[in-house]
Amino acid sequence: MAPFLTDWCKSFTGSAKAVIRPSSTEEVASIVRLCAKHYVPIVPQGGNTGLVIGSVPDSCGNAIVLSLSRLNRIRDIDVANLTMTVESGCILDNVRDAAAGSGLLFPLSIASSGSCTIGGNLSSNAGGNAGLRYGNARELCLGLEVVNPQGEIWNGLSKLRKDNTGYDLRDLFIGAEGTLGIITAAVLKLFPQPKAKMTAFAGLRSPADAQRLLSIARRHCDAALTEFELMSGHSLQLVAKHFPQLSMPLSSEHRQYALLEFSDAESEEHVMSLLERVIGDAIKEDIVQDAAVASSIAQANAMANLRGHIFSAQAMEGRNIKHDVAVPTSRVADFIESTDALLQKNFPGCRTVAFGHLGDGSLHYNVFPPEGAFGKSLTLQDEINRIVYDSVDLFEGSISPEYGIGSLMRSELLVHKSAFELEMMRKIKHVLDPHQLMNPGRVFMSSITAKNKTMAGGISRNNRSDEDSDCKERGDAGGSCIEHA
Repeated sequence: MAPFLTDWCKSFTGSAKAVIRPSSTEEVASIVRLCAKHYVPIVPQGGNTGLVIGSVPDSCGNAIVLSLSRLNRIRDIDVANLTMTVESGCILDNVRDAAAGSGLLFPLSIASSGSCTIGGNLSSNAGGNAGLRYGNARELCLGLEVVNPQGEIWNGLSKLRKDNTGYDLRDLFIGAEGTLGIITAAVLKLFPQPKAKMTAFAGLRSPADAQRLLSIARRHCDAALTEFELMSGHSLQLVAKHFPQLSMPLSSEHRQYALLEFSDAESEEHVMSLLERVIGDAIKEDIVQDAAVASSIAQANAMANLRGHIFSAQAMEGRNIKHDVAVPTSRVADFIESTDALLQKNFPGCRTVAFGHLGDGSLHYNVFPPEGAFGKSLTLQDEINRIVYDSVDLFEGSISPEYGIGSLMRSELLVHKSAFELEMMRKIKHVLDPHQLMNPGRVFMSSITAKNKTMAGGISRNNRSDEDSDCKERGDAGGSCIEHA
């Protein structure tokens, strides 16, 4: 049972009555009916690659883990309709390979693609590098099959792109982290494979210049711009330090870097002309200091590997405080500059590693202690989180655009969502899962009482008693994941 009870970060291990591994939707429904009859909580689990302690049981030992890993069949690929119907336990890479085998593209791409499952991707509304062009998991799904908390099967496997016949039930379950029902299958959108791809790597002075480069790329390329990744100079210094075998595309160091990918339905010559126009204009306007264009797939992969190794380089450098945040794309540069300054003022010498999907405004914003002060910042984690998350609020952002809430971010949700929003969510939860059996303790505690609400909106930072005591009782961690890779 051990692999099913420990989270991806290896920071928490729970307890469960059993791990159940059904192989069909009907078996899932039968298990849920049995659990509902005896009031046994259920923790749905896909690839268990989440980073917010949302797919493992708490320490009470009252729940079962319901693993969807054996629901791994691709039921249908409709080439003419550009859709495929897959079960929720399908590994993401296998889905991508199956689409490619039919000459099509399923564009969702995240670091854990060899382990994560489609059900988990949808339950967390996963993002990824190609979100700029194709959107998150929600935008890539047309229909769902779901087992509700009473063990009934909803067949919503629609292949339609237009259907205005009532409420969109599908969107209730996507991003709900298994708290409203269990996704057992999905209809996914497919796309034609691009005829050509080009990758460029640019050195810049500042995040503001990266925003200007993004505007130029959008102006010239529109849908051909598939990825736009921002990386701070410090993040690549860590990669160079811990992975010296990886070559840097540019001969000199820069304060910021951008990784751009262009995909085109016409030809390699056409996409190259678009890329040259973007880089040429950016150099003329003194936005880009230096740039390199990949001349082969190997070079393109080498550029992407630099971005992909940042997580590992951070882990090798030492423990740090991680934040998955988002602000409007137009405000990313101001957010970085402002938050960096606030942290330096309060914690002189701390080192920030900022990188992420500038195209959709989501950012990994991580904080290291000063050189030689290992572990010092970790004792100040709450204070550092407060500065970062208050800054996110100031810039009208989100405290979790990609990872979700789980139990790790639950107390922060109470601060950053209004009382009205929380109450609407609790009402939905109560209607669909009145006995609180589906992934209990994740996202929020529906039993929290009105005394915890402030009159102005949200939960005050001094009124977390119900949630915090529940966290301690369950043994769940709180705050940011500090050492996931």
